[in-house]
Amino acid sequence: MKELQLKYGCNPDQKPARIYMEHGELPIEVLNGRPGYINFLDAFGGWQLVKELKAATGVPAAASFKHVSPAGAAIGLELSDTLRKIFFVDDVTIPLTPLASAYARARGADRMSSFGDFISLSDVCDEATATLIKREVSDGVIAPGYTDKALELLKGKRKGAYTIIKVDPDYVPPVMERREIFGVTFEQRHNDINLADDKLFQNIPTVNKVIPAEAKRDLIISLITLKYTQSNSVCYVKDGMAIGIGAGQQSRIHCTRLAGNKADKWWLRQSPKVLSLPFVEGIHRADRDNAIDLYTGSEAEDLLADGEWQKFFTHRPEPFTAEERKAWIAKNTDVALGSDAFFPFGDNIERAHKSGVKYVAEAGGSVRDDNVIAACDKYGMAMAFTGVRLFYH
Repeated sequence: MKELQLKYGCNPDQKPARIYMEHGELPIEVLNGRPGYINFLDAFGGWQLVKELKAATGVPAAASFKHVSPAGAAIGLELSDTLRKIFFVDDVTIPLTPLASAYARARGADRMSSFGDFISLSDVCDEATATLIKREVSDGVIAPGYTDKALELLKGKRKGAYTIIKVDPDYVPPVMERREIFGVTFEQRHNDINLADDKLFQNIPTVNKVIPAEAKRDLIISLITLKYTQSNSVCYVKDGMAIGIGAGQQSRIHCTRLAGNKADKWWLRQSPKVLSLPFVEGIHRADRDNAIDLYTGSEAEDLLADGEWQKFFTHRPEPFTAEERKAWIAKNTDVALGSDAFFPFGDNIERAHKSGVKYVAEAGGSVRDDNVIAACDKYGMAMAFTGVRLFYH
């Protein structure tokens, strides 16, 4: 198949729309549903990300994409009991495979942003992974294959209209890539840089020069995630999963704050106060996620107001005070942080420190590098200057 007609482009009024190959055949097969223009943008971005994560770590990977940026990305490390609970997979009876664990992590990092996402899987989708996907609201999934049972489960989503795409895992895009904007054709080399190269982590200008193997792995995950995230962007990673992604901000400090706030939310969800929230029986997953987001934020009083909390809880929870939130966030440590370009000021490091960052990878090359290095040294952080910029538009 050389061409696939789409329902419409980015918006319903943008017709006609299609994807096609000038040479050869499309590297995908639509097994179910009718994917749209944005679906394919997310699917192809996510597929490249998870394929690269798998190649760099040797572990199955998954990504949750929304509007051409990842909401979550992770590799398939085993889940602790706490993570199983905050990702809402603790009631799943089927054993979780590494791929299923990767998906649970990718989806669970930022459940608010992942609502209605497009899923990418590095490996053949198995029954355990399909079981988790079937429970969540998403637009579709792309993977190199599906077991018969997984395909059966996924075809049952959205009244049979769920989008399922099979991608050729051996497909390699051309060296040069092109796109047309405003009638003008842009051309550039495909970004095929190897972000797992040890050379990227050899220039460590900070006093602390120790980056343990697991921290280096997390920095690599951060950089690979950023490679497919709309710039400006930063990414916080812990234990093999992105816990906070800040995408598409004009100011880098705003990226750092946005991603840091998401990382804080992920950590707050593991606190005893959140784990013990008395949800009413049968609450919808999206309503529960929204309630947790409000409860852990600055607008909790709206959720806990009379006439409102009864919609979510069997009894009114005690407020999660600002002091309690700050104390719990301070317990998060050993977080890795990547940036798609240099940090222009030390304020980014100051903000990152508040979310437990200990390891940093950024391009370097700012006229204020000394200021950024001094901020890292202030907190005993180890920072690598990679010399690589990862802008993505």
